[in-house]
Formats: sequence, structure tokens, C-alpha cells
Amino acid sequence: MNRWNPIRELEDFVQNYQRMMSPAKMQGLVNEPGKEAMAHAEWMPAVDISETAQSYLVKAEIPDVKKEDIKLNVHEHVLRLTGERRLEKQENGPKHHRIERIYGSFARSFALPEDADETRVAAEYRDGVLHVTIPKMERAQPRAIDVQIGG
Repeated sequence: MNRWNPIRELEDFVQNYQRMMSPAKMQGLVNEPGKEAMAHAEWMPAVDISETAQSYLVKAEIPDVKKEDIKLNVHEHVLRLTGERRLEKQENGPKHHRIERIYGSFARSFALPEDADETRVAAEYRDGVLHVTIPKMERAQPRAIDVQIGG
């Protein structure tokens, strides 16, 4: 039999509320059918998205994450970024007095515009920022056709 602990119950409520009201839940991320994109994610990297005449650029801040711990894929016009920031535990390491950064898994998903060429996506990771370039597909240019009218 467990003793009722109102403080623990309140802490659980606050954690569940914060998780439910996280920016990921509020931004309407693209989900796979029947799955919740942020079900196991514990934090979300900040992202900037810009556009030029030739491509779209996504910059994601992922400091202190190893390149091997980042996964990027494109499927059915959805760009999905997942990974994990790990807290390194050392037996004789420093004694932590405060840990405010969030560790654990992360996930972001973005629906790509129709003119995005998902077959030529390129990514580069430097200085804690992931740069993802999504080229635009070349559109057929209209051309003039001379019509000869016989008389």
C-alpha cells in the first residue's frame, strides 16, 4: 500500500501540464498517422527557417550534441529532425550544483512546400548549429513559339 503524497501529486500535475503546453504541442507539428511526434521528446531545438529564390534554409540550434546523435530524414514532403543531448556522468567527475539545461531526446518535424526538392537536401553541422538546405525544384520556363499563318 502506498501513502498518498499530495506534494508529489502536485509535482506530477505541473510536469504533465508543462509537457502538454510545450511549444512543440502548440505549433501543430506534422505527425505520422496514429503517432504523436513529441511523445518521447524532452526538449526542442530552436529553429529559424528562411527562403531564397533557389532554396529553403533551416537552421537548428543543437549545442553540445554530437553529430552522430543527430538524425535528419525527409519522407513524403516532411523534414524530420531527431536526436539526443546526453548528460555525461562520471564517477569522479565534478559535483553539479545546478543543472538547468535540458538533456534527453528531441524531435522537430516540418511540412515542406510543394516546390521543395526533397531528393537534394543537404545538411552541415558546425558550431552547434545544424544548417539544412532544401533546394527548390526548377520550374519549366514559358517559351515563345512563332506561329506561321499561311494565307
